[in-house]
Amino acid sequence: MASRELFIIKWIMNLVVMVMVLGLFSEVGAEPQVPCYFIFGDSLVDNGNNNNLNSLAKANYLPYGIDFDGGPTGRFSNGKTTVDVIAELLGFEGYISAYATARDQEILQGVNYASAAAGIREETGQQLGDRISFSGQVQNYQKTVSQVINLLGDENTAANYLSKCIYSIGLGSNDYLNNYFMPAYPSSRQYTPQQFADVLIEAYAQQLRILYNYGARKMALFGVGQIGCSPNELAQNSPDGSTCVERINSANQLFNNGLKSLVDQLNNQFPDARFIYINSYGIFQDIISNPSSFGLTDINTGCCGVGRNNGQITCLPLQTPCSNRNEHLFWDAFHPTEVGNTVIGKRAYNAQSESDTYPIDINRLAQI
Repeated sequence: MASRELFIIKWIMNLVVMVMVLGLFSEVGAEPQVPCYFIFGDSLVDNGNNNNLNSLAKANYLPYGIDFDGGPTGRFSNGKTTVDVIAELLGFEGYISAYATARDQEILQGVNYASAAAGIREETGQQLGDRISFSGQVQNYQKTVSQVINLLGDENTAANYLSKCIYSIGLGSNDYLNNYFMPAYPSSRQYTPQQFADVLIEAYAQQLRILYNYGARKMALFGVGQIGCSPNELAQNSPDGSTCVERINSANQLFNNGLKSLVDQLNNQFPDARFIYINSYGIFQDIISNPSSFGLTDINTGCCGVGRNNGQITCLPLQTPCSNRNEHLFWDAFHPTEVGNTVIGKRAYNAQSESDTYPIDINRLAQI
């Protein structure tokens, strides 16, 4: 009897070890939900494409990246960006490489084309020097597709592969910050806010159709956030330094309404593709309305910057940032901290309320 009990105990122990080993292997070798993730955007998601450009819009110096594994990379935050968080949630082992550095097989995991100061319009951000506009980013993607075809052997295999990938697109902020609401640009004298939003959406849609023609079938379109609540705008245009600038936010909402309508239009036009809208504006509103529920104590000032709201001049090289970074919504004059980016990334991936995404979230999009 004793020997039988011993045998059973040994058998159970072996089984437990096998289960643990299998679990470990499945954890290590777990495949991401989608084969690749392609990213288009501006400084909110740039991860190094501007580093070697002749541009003032760079973040490859401390204290940027102070909390990021690997230090400063060109990310405009203390740590992860929204797309870094989404890449983790999708199951990728590492982060998606910047177009400037992506090589060979790396591109099969996806590429980040985002460029700080970039806009939908070509002239946007020109006062800051070189940047890669939305159309420039799409052209770079077209070059990547040629490389993917070479790596996979033929166009049909590449088309099938790309159709399973997630495409993250988030532009428009600079078309307001570094164009429409900047007196040096004529656009605010040429267009009403509604006309400008319409012009932006038309140009945006044109680039999305090119992406579709080059294999994109699962596209997540990020609306612009509440630019009128950024430390820079509060410093310049808010009497009390805490009340958001309504004329800017209302213009942003016109753009977002157009983007959400575009999602319906494109889903009808391209039945073999799926477009979704991420309500960054609404998620920001939730954070600003209930900061304590996100562990935040400061939603008005940059953690690193100079002047009123730490927002008149953005974070300078080797400047000492605030120590309570996890309590700040904004890292610098314009960009969220890792905490802010994490909230947006998580809710874009797994919507917590019906208004977070439309008509579905990124998690559902990945499973289609």
